[in-house]
Amino acid sequence: MLPKKPLRCALPTVQKTVNGKDVSALGAFAATDTLTLTVRAPRALGAAGVVLRIAPDGLSQEGEERDLPLSFIATANGTDTYRLTLPLSDLGIGETGGLFYYEYLFLRGADTLFTCTADNVTFTLESRSCGRFRLLVTEPSQRTPAWFRGRTMYHIFVDRFAPGKGERRPDAVYHERWNEEIEQFGAYPGAPVKNNEFFGGTLWGIIDKLDYLQSLGIGVLYLSPIFKAASNHKYDTGDYETVEPQFGGEEALRALLAACKERDMGVILDGVFNHTGSDSRYFNMEGSYETVGAYQSRKSPYANWFYFKKFPDKYECWWDIKILPKLKLANPETHNYFVGEGGIIERYTRMGVAGWRLDVVDEVPDPFLDELCARVAAETDGEGVVIGEVWENAADKIAYGKRRRYFRGRQLHGVMNYPMRNGVISFVREGDAAALCRALREIWGSYPPSVSHSLMNLLSTHDTERILTVLGGAPDDGSRSNAELRVARLTPTERQLAVKRLKMASAIQFTVFGVPSVFYGDEAGLEGYHDPFCRRPYPWGQEDQTLLAHYRKLGQIRAGNPVLADGDFAILREEANAVVYERKGEKGHLIVAANRGETTLAVTLPGNATELLSGRRCNKRVTVLPDDVKIWRIV
Repeated sequence: MLPKKPLRCALPTVQKTVNGKDVSALGAFAATDTLTLTVRAPRALGAAGVVLRIAPDGLSQEGEERDLPLSFIATANGTDTYRLTLPLSDLGIGETGGLFYYEYLFLRGADTLFTCTADNVTFTLESRSCGRFRLLVTEPSQRTPAWFRGRTMYHIFVDRFAPGKGERRPDAVYHERWNEEIEQFGAYPGAPVKNNEFFGGTLWGIIDKLDYLQSLGIGVLYLSPIFKAASNHKYDTGDYETVEPQFGGEEALRALLAACKERDMGVILDGVFNHTGSDSRYFNMEGSYETVGAYQSRKSPYANWFYFKKFPDKYECWWDIKILPKLKLANPETHNYFVGEGGIIERYTRMGVAGWRLDVVDEVPDPFLDELCARVAAETDGEGVVIGEVWENAADKIAYGKRRRYFRGRQLHGVMNYPMRNGVISFVREGDAAALCRALREIWGSYPPSVSHSLMNLLSTHDTERILTVLGGAPDDGSRSNAELRVARLTPTERQLAVKRLKMASAIQFTVFGVPSVFYGDEAGLEGYHDPFCRRPYPWGQEDQTLLAHYRKLGQIRAGNPVLADGDFAILREEANAVVYERKGEKGHLIVAANRGETTLAVTLPGNATELLSGRRCNKRVTVLPDDVKIWRIV
């Protein structure tokens, strides 16, 4: 009789190939692909057969899942080999691709073992079904713009990056000196704030700093919202048809687009289409606009653009924030205003905008997102890029009870890579290599490769604490008031440690798959806890020169090694406090090692190499000191 418990033997191995290429680390494929699945099981496991159990997304009725037995191939050296050829078109995929979940069953008489995965790549064997693999099947035409991959992005909060000419509003509060401290903040996190405090950053100011940005190797500018709005952050849009006069207006935008085109820099705008401001031409609660807004009259041309529960004071808002009434994007008029012919997307894309980052994309309905992406593609010959704000794994994201199909072929090219950020922080701050490897393995093993190469790899944003503060200071646990957080700064010892850690974090950010996104001032040493303290003005003349030199070096490395644009990614070695990974392809071969352990890490390279951060040549046997990172280009 076969044993009923797993024996102490090695785990089976599972290999996926497409056209003879090993794709075992991947979990997304085109509908035209044929997967060959090969399982090698130690005889000591006691398995008499192997079955692939696969089910389409939304399994709710018995009989939807299918059991596909693998064919026994051979036995050699104590290992049984099984194989299954699976044309993905046989899975009954619809027009917009499909999502499936699967597991392997190792049959041992009355005792069956199931694969269980947490990262979509590695697995354990369990006595019950508990963690299936994810299989994302995309349309054959699924692609991302080639120009975007391999670039370095710079995220600018316009009012706080660089001063320049622009109109002044009588109801706003302006700082007379650029480097003053932020004055407006709530008594507690989340408390209402007017956000009408301005430092004077403009689009003209950005143009003045393009030489600086080019020195960092920047190839993409991502701007916080630039449409007319009452606040300094502009996420409460007042008029999508007007570029904020405080920022220089449409003249400044056109000038910035022209200047960036000369330097081969793309400009991405922040698209806030889920909601407007209550102080807007569409809602007009404050009566600031000449139009009759939805709040003012049921006969307003915008009356059906919003969700009124009881006119006029009860209406749906984003996160119940009263100044952010939610747009009814399913309404044909609202839909067409943004993504129809002659709409907002077409208007700015035709000006020369290279793409969009979509705010709270989880709340944007599929038909709207479909047409937005199609409109961008049509206006740019398929070269416009669309990035979504998603904080989790987006391959099988459920938002408001509905599965999203972001990466199946007609929607997003990438998302903000918060899982990578979380993994990097866990590793660099706590030395948790497993957390970093798990995050990288899961994303690379879940998304189509072209999407992985187009992810927005971030360490800080306008919504998070500054990475330097995270890496060196005490975490914000909610015990301190905003008044305390406003003046909180790293001690000299903490700052020295944070700078050292940020060098490692940014080296990882720049060399894993995806596009690194530098939040303005991170490279200069800006500190700050949550909003609004993460939005301090750029410290012109007071930059941390050590960090600045490091980021310039990373920009050079990225520009000089095209393998970082679309080379394969693989984790070569994972230890408790260290990780070694590679980027490899026809355009080159890099190996990166980061050591957060207390002892020296020995690494054997496949050939002679140059260490790119120092410029030193080295042979095959190299070492990485504690709290250090190395990037080798293999000869």
